[in-house]
Amino acid sequence: MARVIESMSNQSDSKLLHIATIGKTVGLQGDIKLHIKSDFPEQFKKGAKFLLSKKRTIELSFVDLERSLIKIVGVNNPEDAKRLTNEKIYTTYEDTRDSVKLKDGQYFYFDIENCKVYENGVLLGVVDQIDRIGVTDYLEIITDTVFVEKKLPKSFLIPYQEHFLVSVDIEKKIIEVKGGIDILEAS
Repeated sequence: MARVIESMSNQSDSKLLHIATIGKTVGLQGDIKLHIKSDFPEQFKKGAKFLLSKKRTIELSFVDLERSLIKIVGVNNPEDAKRLTNEKIYTTYEDTRDSVKLKDGQYFYFDIENCKVYENGVLLGVVDQIDRIGVTDYLEIITDTVFVEKKLPKSFLIPYQEHFLVSVDIEKKIIEVKGGIDILEAS
C-alpha cells in the first residue's frame, strides 16, 4: 500500500505516492537498505528515478530486491549513504501507471479512493482510504449521511475481498458490494 501526499516537487502539480523509505547503509560502497511500502516492488529497477522528500531526484544504479538493497547514482561511500537514512522515496501517479502493469481485476489504491459504495442501489458511503490489517485490505468508508442520521457509525470497514465485492467500475467511481449494510449495522 502506498500513502498519498501532496506534491513537493517543483516539476509537477500531481500527487506523490510514498513507496519506500531508505534504511541503513550496508558495506563500504554506499549500498543502502530499502524498506518498500508499495505492493509493486517491480518499479524498483536499475535506472528508475524517484523523488525524495527534500525535492531531490535520485536514480537507482543497482537493485537487489531479495536482499532489499539499492545503490543510488552518485552515492559511493557509507558517509554519503548515511545522509539519506530515513529519507522517504516518492513517485507520481503517472509514473506508477507507466511502470506497473496490473492484472485484470486489480486496481491502484488511489483509483479506488473516492469511489461511491453501493449495495442493491443504496449508497452506503464513499471510500476514504484502504487500510491493511494483517494480510487483509479493507475499504474504509465514510458513511452516507442518511445512515449517520440513523445513529449508525460515521465510518466503517468492508473487507476488500471477492466475497464482498460485486463489481468495481473505476471509470464511474462506483463499487457495488454485498453484505455492506450488515457490516455497517454491526459496526
